[in-house]
Amino acid sequence: MTEKSLYQIALTCIKGVGVAHARALLRAMGSEEAVFKGDIRALESIPRISRRLIHEIRHPEVLRRAEKEWNFVEKNRLQVHFFTNEDYPRRLAECIDAPVVLYSKGNTDLNRSKTISIVGTRSSTRYGRDFCNAFVKELAASFPDIQIVSGLAYGIDIAAHRAALQNDLSTVAVLAHGLDRIYPRSHRQTAIDMLDNGALLTEFPSETNPDKHNFVKRNRIVAGMSDAVIVLESPKKGGSLITADIANSYFREVFALPGRLGDKMSEGCNRLITDNKAVLLQSAEKFITQMGWANSNEKRVEKPLQQELFPELPEEEQRVINALSDTGAMQVNALSIKLDTPVSELFMTLLELEMKELVQALPGGMYDLA
Repeated sequence: MTEKSLYQIALTCIKGVGVAHARALLRAMGSEEAVFKGDIRALESIPRISRRLIHEIRHPEVLRRAEKEWNFVEKNRLQVHFFTNEDYPRRLAECIDAPVVLYSKGNTDLNRSKTISIVGTRSSTRYGRDFCNAFVKELAASFPDIQIVSGLAYGIDIAAHRAALQNDLSTVAVLAHGLDRIYPRSHRQTAIDMLDNGALLTEFPSETNPDKHNFVKRNRIVAGMSDAVIVLESPKKGGSLITADIANSYFREVFALPGRLGDKMSEGCNRLITDNKAVLLQSAEKFITQMGWANSNEKRVEKPLQQELFPELPEEEQRVINALSDTGAMQVNALSIKLDTPVSELFMTLLELEMKELVQALPGGMYDLA
């Protein structure tokens, strides 16, 4: 790890700085170090950077806290994933509220070709756990490189992690605290077992307690770094439903396991399905089909499209065609960033292209040339 990581960590120590501000600061200043040591007049010239925020950026306590965390990271051989780095989860980087920095311990690629999140109630029943075990086993048979993400909590979360380990799958636990502890402590051995083919991942620095509000922040990472979120059991109120709502806002696919009417631990899942906020989950085979993965191992047939083929297209539609022609299928948030176009406007353009049968919508908020 280089000294550059120190200044990347320091960006997270500034009150009021998220990814949007971090991007603006890096564009204007040229590097992470320059944000803290460059000409202050350059900082003052950045739009929407207030004097109060500049005072926070240049406060000596910021670098002091960053140095303390940097020492902790080096001592414990952690990885630092800055939002512009290649090892940062690319699906999460597409989300507007993605963390500036993630810390991890373990040995895995956070950008597997297929990643799903499995979440559910802490008060899981045998029905939910048995389905989880069978579902993960069937998925592993078809996609041995798939990655399972969850939150290391009691119930469905820990069942998902253990099912992944039993089937030699990579599994990532997103934590609501720093990497100087494991919560709950009873899951410590499972957390250790994950490190050879998985990771413990968090946005929180050391000495951060697992406070209630941190779990809600943690849930957006669980939702954002996956192709799909699967809710196996949930009462009518619970953290899993928050994760499902966030996943929907990120245009991720959401699936829910139905249960019998009257079963308290299925009320939340049944409501997600009834409200059309989740697809009914029946089996791994059906899930694979609904995700469009049934033929995903087949070689992609290249479909080169030249700009001159569509001379009649409006400029915004042509830009979308060009982007998809260059890169292949893209998630709508990533396409929005690439084209520097608000998602709300981009959806209207994509709809026009779908009606012209030039673009097709895919699961997980993905779009490709038709």
